[in-house]
Amino acid sequence: MKRLFSLLLAGLIFTNLLAQVTTDPEFPVAGETVKIIFDATQGTAGLQDYSGDIYAHTGVITDQSTSGSDWKYVIADWNVNTDKAKLTRISTNIYELEITPDIASFYGVPPSEKIEQMAFVFRSADGSREGKASGGTDIFVDVYEPGLVVEITQPADNQILQKSQAVNISASSSIEADLKLYLNESLIAENTGNTISTNYTFTEGGSNWLIAEASAAGTTLRDSVSVFVREEVITETKPSSYKTGINYPLDNSAALVLWAPQKEFVYVLGDFNNWEVGENFQMKKDGDYFWLDIPNLEKGKEYAFQYLIDGKLKIADPYAEKVLDPWNDSFISDATYPNLKAYPEGKTDGIVAVLQPGQDEYQWEINDFQTPAKEKMVIYELLIRDFTEEHTYTSVIEKLDYLEDLRVNVLELMPVNEFEGNNSWGYNPSFYFAPDKYYGLKNELKRLIDECHKRGIAVVIDMVLNHSYGQSPFAQMYMDNWTITEDNPWYNISSPNSTYSWGYDFNHESQATQELVDSVNSFWISEYKVDGFRFDFTKGFTQKTGDGWAYDASRIAILKRMADQIWARDPDNLIILEHLTDNSEEKELANYGLMLWGNMNNNYGEAAMGFNESSKSDLSWAVYTNRGWSQPNLVTYMESHDEERLAYRCLNYGNSDANYDTKTLSVALDRLELSSLFFLPLPGPKMIWQFGERGYDLSINRCENGTISNDCRTAPKPPYWNYLDNSDRTDLFEVMAKLNELKQKYEEFSPESYSYSLSNAIKWYSLSNNGNHVLAVGNFDVKLNTPTISFPQNGKWYEFFTSDSLNITSTNRTLILQPGEYRLYSTRKFAEPHITTDVDDIQSPEYQLNVYPNPVQSTLFVSAEKWIDQVEIYSLTGKLMSRNTARSKEKQLSVEGFSPGIYLLRVILDGELVSRKIVVQ
Repeated sequence: MKRLFSLLLAGLIFTNLLAQVTTDPEFPVAGETVKIIFDATQGTAGLQDYSGDIYAHTGVITDQSTSGSDWKYVIADWNVNTDKAKLTRISTNIYELEITPDIASFYGVPPSEKIEQMAFVFRSADGSREGKASGGTDIFVDVYEPGLVVEITQPADNQILQKSQAVNISASSSIEADLKLYLNESLIAENTGNTISTNYTFTEGGSNWLIAEASAAGTTLRDSVSVFVREEVITETKPSSYKTGINYPLDNSAALVLWAPQKEFVYVLGDFNNWEVGENFQMKKDGDYFWLDIPNLEKGKEYAFQYLIDGKLKIADPYAEKVLDPWNDSFISDATYPNLKAYPEGKTDGIVAVLQPGQDEYQWEINDFQTPAKEKMVIYELLIRDFTEEHTYTSVIEKLDYLEDLRVNVLELMPVNEFEGNNSWGYNPSFYFAPDKYYGLKNELKRLIDECHKRGIAVVIDMVLNHSYGQSPFAQMYMDNWTITEDNPWYNISSPNSTYSWGYDFNHESQATQELVDSVNSFWISEYKVDGFRFDFTKGFTQKTGDGWAYDASRIAILKRMADQIWARDPDNLIILEHLTDNSEEKELANYGLMLWGNMNNNYGEAAMGFNESSKSDLSWAVYTNRGWSQPNLVTYMESHDEERLAYRCLNYGNSDANYDTKTLSVALDRLELSSLFFLPLPGPKMIWQFGERGYDLSINRCENGTISNDCRTAPKPPYWNYLDNSDRTDLFEVMAKLNELKQKYEEFSPESYSYSLSNAIKWYSLSNNGNHVLAVGNFDVKLNTPTISFPQNGKWYEFFTSDSLNITSTNRTLILQPGEYRLYSTRKFAEPHITTDVDDIQSPEYQLNVYPNPVQSTLFVSAEKWIDQVEIYSLTGKLMSRNTARSKEKQLSVEGFSPGIYLLRVILDGELVSRKIVVQ
């Protein structure tokens, strides 16, 4: 006999038994041989028509497993091909694996451990293709105890049936037995043998139990399944105030609305009905909408729920603001997300949505934030996962003083909406309205935005609307074996871009997609007060085939339509595109008011490394007018999340000459200061990638074990806050911070006119506004140069970094520039910005505290009029370096052995804390 398995996995319920895996015998026993027969056309069909060798990645679930994903006694690692797990091809798509001499021996399971299931993923020899259950989950085969076993084979458990529908009811037993079938304890069929079957027509709606009974040798066993006979769907107009998704008419009720064209019926399953199909939870129908009121809920309580569509598919609400993930939530600590609601284990499967009537609303402190002018913008791109060890919204809030000291005025967060898994850049979105729990509570995200606004920092979020992946309900609702079907109103069956495509590609000419895009953008503007969006890969917002580079009028129309909808809701909202297409198209979009990423990583990299031949280091394309744009909407960057770090390039591939080598750290960091002068002050918005301000020198392709591989591009990278203990790195920070302040404070850096020469080793630019002028000059060579520079006018010019001055009597002036040396001259003297790399000094007005010498080389003296209870010195990473607790009015602390850099001095005077910055040389 062969046993046919039905799988209830990842929210997908099958009304017909799919012969993906069958076994011989039908009821495998741990102490016996069994054959596994695999049909490659079923399930995900990833190995269909594959001609190479196929292997089983296989293990067992035992009574010692902690969950269904806790495989034990795995035969081999994923990438190991062993003959023991190699399948034999029976025909084109049918394969066989013999588990011999018995299941326990094959896997090496000791007698003390009970085998409950065998687990499988079938794969190609190189692991690039795999066959899994429909839903993309592992395949499980039950293992039985010896003796009598009985099991209902049709219909599946929890199947929903229609009134007057004839249904085949059948069961099998492991040995010959007296078999009976019952409907709610009423006998409907009996037979002696190994199988029993009957057809039955249900005439009454509601829940029913089907029971199979087997009796043999004095033993009687039963198996049961629940089926639900549904009533006709009620057609009724939904209230006009109900929006798609979750509504809260009262603080103790919810109203659910699902847009599901061509679907026949929908039930709601959840905590409020014990996850059971019931007549009161069948959604009403209004055209393509299904809706349902759920009364009598508890105010403030969270309820998990799903939609069961046509009795086949379970999904979380696509518009949910919180979801529970059975595969990844267990890896979120209580410190990250306190009191996270437990997943309803054993009651359902797949991702579930959460509703909460009467929840506490965040109380915004800033309600009238004004975004900075584009020409003054300094954007900081930040990945929460890698910015701090804690990877939380809260930990970013705690570092906002650092960003404020850097003089950042726009914070661009890489995707924060729910994405697949936890460890990710976030460009694999799953739920567009739910903040990702791996970063913390949603109100902490709101507080982060509020705290940024308090500091004059706008917040832009990265939004991925080019594509999504298989966990997205929008995809799941209309797909077959993980392939988008023609009736999907949002997605293309395949991407029109044959060169660049990811996941499931949105059709941006579809009305449904446009409405979804507008609802996503509107939600984040209204609910989270975001000041803008950085839209990922907008090159893909088209139905035209090709690589997306050429001018595309239809794509321009799509993006302008989206922008108009955003600006109708928030006229000042920032729209930043990662577009990277032909300049003729980018020019039209920029002149319409959209901002566009300008990737200058390669050119700035060559400049920093000291390679200037053949215009390798030409920076002219970083200037928006050089592209023919009329508006300062070019977001130029030296680095981004997707580009190699300049410090790494210098240290590994930099140029050198005689005693000057850009591959040494101090020189490399000086070169980044030089590059920053020819980056940040240039007209228009600029973007800094996370930690570029401290010369982050780990490769983008660094693996967690320290090796370098393209496969590790998105792997976690350590934040290395201890870099701030290095004075060369803090010098870079301070140079960039000062340039940022100049850009935002002085009109010269929003010039009426400017000129530049950025293509050779000696680079310069001049900016002018309202009779004030600045002139920057830098030597990007690896040897000394004596360029003759033309100053815009005669008179006194002030050098910003050295406080020197020049009296220009002839506008042409010859300068002596060492390799990597730079100057910034101005016709008016700029005030010296006060820059720190951590919190500001805390000084009580009541106490006079004397700290000297500062900077210090060996011994630091601290004195005060009042008694000093304690003095401590901390590194900027929080490491205690020195402590003196003897009560006195004067103290001495040795800094011998300290690395050069900035440190925090904490002094307790009569119980009051005073702090100062000190510099160790």
